Amino acid sequence: MVEAGAWWTLLAAPSMLLALAMLAVAVDALLDARIAGRPLTPAAAVRPFLGVPRALLAQPRRLPAPDVLLWRAGVVTVPVAAVLSTLVIPFGNVAVADLSVGVVWFNAMEVLTWAGLWLAGWGPNAVFSLVGGYRFVAQGLAYQLPMMLALISTATGAQSLRVGEIAAAQHGLWYAVWMPVAFAAYLAGVLAFSFLGPFAYPAGRDLAGGVLSEASGVDLLLLQAGRWLWLAAGAAMAVPLFLGGGAGPGLPPWAWTLVKTLLVLAVLVAAVRRLPVIRADRYVELAWVVLVPLTIVQALVPALVDLNR
Repeated sequence: MVEAGAWWTLLAAPSMLLALAMLAVAVDALLDARIAGRPLTPAAAVRPFLGVPRALLAQPRRLPAPDVLLWRAGVVTVPVAAVLSTLVIPFGNVAVADLSVGVVWFNAMEVLTWAGLWLAGWGPNAVFSLVGGYRFVAQGLAYQLPMMLALISTATGAQSLRVGEIAAAQHGLWYAVWMPVAFAAYLAGVLAFSFLGPFAYPAGRDLAGGVLSEASGVDLLLLQAGRWLWLAAGAAMAVPLFLGGGAGPGLPPWAWTLVKTLLVLAVLVAAVRRLPVIRADRYVELAWVVLVPLTIVQALVPALVDLNR
């Protein structure tokens, strides 16, 4: 049974999310060093963080005719939405807000990020960032529907939109086992709304960074932080949705939640470095021809099971 958290959880949840995101960045840096043939030292793990003080002090880039309000709104939206998504994610048996529509809340924050990143591409009024923003819109059209169907599958299986009840409904048989298509579509969606790894097309090198090309200083830091915060939030949400939440033998629920989150995060970080970038047009074709039909069938499975109970 998941309980709504006390006031201290309002600080604990973002702090845990930040710690997981920083761990993901450090592991990603180590994987990058290994691929490049550099020694795996503590210095390699902390290298991405060395530029943070410089970014905080740097002056923002000046452009001829930016829409500053929309630009700043988009930049801030990405990390803020990632933090807000954690309000409904139970850590063990406690969530900041045990909402009756927790799944909808999480998906709404992800859609808010979609809008924020597009604004971050539109606001600078520059070619590369604008193209990167539209790439994310095109990519979002392809990943959003399979991911929503994956979320619907878990909610249908538990007959509830409350995240804690979805975790409790798995009764030792994780949804990842008998809803593998939904689980895979969800993980792909996490990489996509984090625009990392195979879904880094909106920030592609062929666009000099795309949506990140005109950002500098604090703006760039917020966008980059938002990417990794969302990766950590997606990994944490996978635990109650597909891996039974904090259920497990021998350890307290919070410990099992942490272990499972770290395992999912490790898989996602490995995918960031190992999988090639997919062009949005090719992923759109894959999504509509393959992923959407498969996730529709997957969503029908728990519906039929519920009808036969």
